[in-house]
Amino acid sequence: MAEPSIDQCELLCLDLPHAEQIRAGLPSFDEVEPLAAAARGLSDPTRLTIASALHRGDELCVCDVAWVVGQSQNLVSHHLRQLKIAGLVESRRQARMVMYRLTDRGRSLTESVLQQASHRPVPARDHV
Repeated sequence: MAEPSIDQCELLCLDLPHAEQIRAGLPSFDEVEPLAAAARGLSDPTRLTIASALHRGDELCVCDVAWVVGQSQNLVSHHLRQLKIAGLVESRRQARMVMYRLTDRGRSLTESVLQQASHRPVPARDHV
């Protein structure tokens, strides 16, 4: 006889009123899909490091981000595009440079992830 799975109940024990109350309060798939995409945006260590640098530096060009995180400009540009697709960063052209900064969602999500990792408040960006 096979051992029962430790990940599943051995019998149907649904507390229907409680379960229905929870289900009624859940966001729809259309609401959570962009949030999940944003969370995936920070799922790569390099992207999280880049987001952390942008959190500290407010707005940085690709060259500065590459130097700060210790990666090549090509790799950083690739990850910045991924963060932009996820809606976590925005860019603007300034003469011959492209400047990047976190969006409000990007700032909030980055702060949340970094606070969980360190269990202490994330320092605010430096103002010059």
